[in-house]
Amino acid sequence: MLAASITLACVSAQAQEPRSAAAIDWVEWEQLPPELQEKVPAYCGGAYRPPALESSSANDVSVEESDGRPVHITSREARYRMDKTLDLSGDVRVRQGELRARSDRAQYNQGSGMLNLSGSVVSRANGVLLTGNEAEASDEGGSLTLNTARFLLHDAHMRGSAGRIKRTGEEAMRIDQAVMTTCQPGRNDWSLAASGVDLDQASGFGTARNVRLRVKDVPVLYVPWIRFPIDDRRHTGFLYPTFGSSNTGSGLFVATPFYMNLAPHYDATYTPQYIHGRGYFSELETRYLSRFGQTDVQLGFIDSDSEFESENPGMDGKRWGLDVTSDADFGGGWRGDLDYAAVSDDDYSSDLNRTLDIQQNTHLRRDGRLRYSQPGVNFSAALRGFQTIDPAIPEASRPYNQLPRLQLDLNTSSGNWYAAQDTEYNYFWRENGDLQGEAAAIGHRLRTRPEVGWELRGLPGFVGTSVMLDHTQYQLDDIERDERFSRSVPFADVDAGLYFDRFFDVGDSFYNQTLEPRLYYVYSPEREQDNIPVFDTRLNSFNFNQLFARDRFVGGDRVGDNNRLTTALTSRVYDMDAGIERARVSLGQIHRFQDEEVALNGAGTTEERRSPYAGELVLRPLETMDLRVTGQWDADERETVRGRSQFRFHTSDYRYLFNAGHTYDADTDLEQSDVSTVLALGEQTSLIGRWLYDMENRETAGTLLGLEYSSCCWNLQLVAQRYRTRDEGLDTRFLFQIQLLGLGGSGDAQDTARDAIPGFDQRTAIRERPTPEQLRRPAQERWP
Repeated sequence: MLAASITLACVSAQAQEPRSAAAIDWVEWEQLPPELQEKVPAYCGGAYRPPALESSSANDVSVEESDGRPVHITSREARYRMDKTLDLSGDVRVRQGELRARSDRAQYNQGSGMLNLSGSVVSRANGVLLTGNEAEASDEGGSLTLNTARFLLHDAHMRGSAGRIKRTGEEAMRIDQAVMTTCQPGRNDWSLAASGVDLDQASGFGTARNVRLRVKDVPVLYVPWIRFPIDDRRHTGFLYPTFGSSNTGSGLFVATPFYMNLAPHYDATYTPQYIHGRGYFSELETRYLSRFGQTDVQLGFIDSDSEFESENPGMDGKRWGLDVTSDADFGGGWRGDLDYAAVSDDDYSSDLNRTLDIQQNTHLRRDGRLRYSQPGVNFSAALRGFQTIDPAIPEASRPYNQLPRLQLDLNTSSGNWYAAQDTEYNYFWRENGDLQGEAAAIGHRLRTRPEVGWELRGLPGFVGTSVMLDHTQYQLDDIERDERFSRSVPFADVDAGLYFDRFFDVGDSFYNQTLEPRLYYVYSPEREQDNIPVFDTRLNSFNFNQLFARDRFVGGDRVGDNNRLTTALTSRVYDMDAGIERARVSLGQIHRFQDEEVALNGAGTTEERRSPYAGELVLRPLETMDLRVTGQWDADERETVRGRSQFRFHTSDYRYLFNAGHTYDADTDLEQSDVSTVLALGEQTSLIGRWLYDMENRETAGTLLGLEYSSCCWNLQLVAQRYRTRDEGLDTRFLFQIQLLGLGGSGDAQDTARDAIPGFDQRTAIRERPTPEQLRRPAQERWP
């Protein structure tokens, strides 16, 4: 049925050859707005910018379709034959729902319900643009068929050509004799040619039959059927295979992950692998998202590891690894988390692990915790255990399990006064059949620390003082002496600091410099503690921040004796225009008024009246450059005790990235240098490198060298890595990754570079191409 309103014009449009779909929406890089030029690399040449769809017009011809949705048609000329046909010419425009089409001429047959478009045909819907020489639309479901057509999918950045394209609905297409690629117009670095392609925007994926992968129009691979994503949603199907070198001789591994999108809130990935020299190995990862939080389970299994059996005669070749993590928010201040890892043998993580988050640790953590937090109250209950996977660690040095660990922290304040109460209960346990003396001890520990303090803060500075009692009770098993005993150590401390500043100009820049002197005094008497087993205590590392720590021990089995004063000075320079800290220098020293006698395994005591100087220097002259130096210097011996230096620089686009570090520790005879870089060899090619050098032993401790090539439709990384193994040798592996943008990728070279080179993560993020929504033209630039 025709609407009463028909708009006529005197001049019909001239028929012309249709432009390709990609050319219509393509905008050259020089014509992009500045904010998009920052997101789109110049070597891409430009980007697709779809316009907004036009709204309804009052001067339309309206045809009522069989599915209830009207088809609105406008043209410059119209000729109507009663009950037969409607001939339109000159800028014919068709609109039905989200579907839009334009052509030079059109004819609507009232008897068959068919609309034939001819001339330069352009059809647009959300996320899709089609062009062709002629088209046919049906009133059954609003289908549209174009012959000798071109298409553009904005979400997938994919363009192509076809012998015929049929829109079977607003979100579905069938393409015959298709050639498609995500490369920019004028370049076919790679393309897929297929006899038939079905695209479903509703589900977000496409399927193709009789597929040939072509590189520079040369066929290199044939597959009878593939399924591929056309947007960022998750879909069930095979992911791209990964391959690389294994650690068994000079062999390789090949893996073919299969992803299962089981439901919106849970999924799984099964990865069968073949590892040369070992056999068939499987890994399964599942993710579950509930209303409380997310749980991840990762499992690896090999039924018969031939290499492991040959290296360990008499041992079963069945090997497995498990890692479970969970984080939940139950509401009302209650949270819970779980981190549990286990492996069948000590060498699993180095021989087989590729996806489990356990890597090359010496101990695997098993921790389940329930927490409650409200203002003034913090409570946690945990079960904590470990699996030691480094056989070189003696049993007496292996960590204790805490079964359970309960902690309650209370605090309140009134004016400048505050009060706090920290209470912690632990039951410590570990295998002790081959241990003797205090190393064999297991048992209970209850520690409570009530504290009262006063503090005042203001513009000139701050001052605060507090008193605290550290009281601990023990009940031990498997030890030949009193099972019950306690220890109490009182603390008193005073902390005070002043704040001075001045403003100054350097050229056109405005700066503020501060001067911040600080004094900290703490006193606690000596208590005999050599008869207390060491369950979880360690000596704090000495650095500038530890100058203001109340105690030199962490954990409850040793409480230090203190009668010391810390003097420190910090100066900062703020860039008032940029609102950032440009420089910070700090220096401090501990002055002891008596010897420190409490020891931990022979360490932690001193008769020195002065500590080494502890300092730090931070410089940030540019937004993309910073230098950090920390260290300790012994003025009496006139030597550096330990130090750590880090220099980082990158350009704003991260095409050039450089890191340099140096670590020195006189106590452990450690001195290492670490240099890493990403160096652009051209606009699209980069060199990736890292060198870790052991200066004490004068030998290389690890290297990484790689090459990366990036284009707008594919990326390639090749990496060779030498890394330190548990037996202090160097192993070598080669990694490879290729990614066809829009189809996925294969390999794990990029993950290795991300772990090895600081800043590589930011570089990857900044190079991600913008989304279609970011590229869409402003609302006023509608498609006419």
